[in-house]
Amino acid sequence: MADRVRGVAAFRLPRGVWMLGFVSMLMDISSEMIHALLPVYLVAVLGASTVAVGFIEGIAEATASITKVFSGTLSDWLGKRQALAAIGYGLAAITKPIFPLAQTIGWVVTARFVDRIGKGIRGAPRDALIADLTAPEVRGAAFGLRQALDTIGAAIGPVLAILFMLLSGDNYAVVFWIAVVPAFLSAGLITFAVRDPEATRTIARSPKMPLRWSEVRRLRSAFWLVVGVSAVFTLARFSEAFLVLRAEDIGIAIAFVPVVLIVMNLAYTVSAYPAGALSDRVPRTTLLAIGVGLLIAADIVMATTSSIAGLAIGVVLWGLHMGFTQGLFAAMVADTAPADLRGTAYGLFNLVGGVAMLGASVIAGFLWAGSGPQGMFLAGAGLATMSLVGFLFLRRRMTPPRPSL
Repeated sequence: MADRVRGVAAFRLPRGVWMLGFVSMLMDISSEMIHALLPVYLVAVLGASTVAVGFIEGIAEATASITKVFSGTLSDWLGKRQALAAIGYGLAAITKPIFPLAQTIGWVVTARFVDRIGKGIRGAPRDALIADLTAPEVRGAAFGLRQALDTIGAAIGPVLAILFMLLSGDNYAVVFWIAVVPAFLSAGLITFAVRDPEATRTIARSPKMPLRWSEVRRLRSAFWLVVGVSAVFTLARFSEAFLVLRAEDIGIAIAFVPVVLIVMNLAYTVSAYPAGALSDRVPRTTLLAIGVGLLIAADIVMATTSSIAGLAIGVVLWGLHMGFTQGLFAAMVADTAPADLRGTAYGLFNLVGGVAMLGASVIAGFLWAGSGPQGMFLAGAGLATMSLVGFLFLRRRMTPPRPSL
């Protein structure tokens, strides 16, 4: 009996993973209260075009991804992942008040730019810290849990946005100011409730510059294959801002447009942890292929529907595809990178992904402007289908060979 209890305890996820999940949840509540309304605010209030929305979203995500390269490498070099993550969350928190103060598109671009720098600083050290805190046999579950809690916040945020939009008479500034509160709670939690494990603090550090080609060369081809396949897949997964614009296009009232993100994130939440835990028992590539299929189905539904019911189905499929892919890619980076280079690996992974997201969002903006939402979503389905070819190579590389009889 005692052995069984010890066995269960060994598989229990560490407190630090839970704390990082709650940190992500609080920051996402804040971010999604703003982002659920921001695309409509840009187009309907500030007069931005869909091409401008694509550029703003793409540049914001690319900025975060470029920053992750340097913060991840520094976390390897310094052995201080928690401190860098805390700086990133703190920077994001102190920039949130810019949104309610913004009166022009330039202010919004500045706010998104600085906010995403904070995201870039925290992202790679946080993911590397989760990998440091967990054993390989529960790695998928750990990333799935963090992603699930993050996505719960992403669902709560739009709910609060709707509530306060109704209570304030569609006053965007009031909602944006309220969103400042959970951002500062998130920054406080990671500062005082999360610590680096001893193994991270004792990482061997070199007196040379932390980002060196000789270190990058230590990353195996399997890691680069994960990066490449993820990049192609990201080209098909443009910003969720276009889901919000699609809802308005179908005719949903502005105050209820955030329901789109609520539904998407609920589907994301209920699938992220089960998919992550299951990936510890079956090939992760199998679940990733299912995620691609869900994205293809979501794009087709979003392209062809003209009803609220069809929109709901498409949004649910979109959320499920996120649950079956995002945490699994993060786990596969940890699977294929040396422990002392995890921060660098996550930084490079997110850099390539950010460039791909920039391209995807800009392309989506032009496609929407040129051929409408139907053409944009069908193009996404085509790109997702192309990414399935990469998954065949990835599956072959990641699946260990069977022992000969």
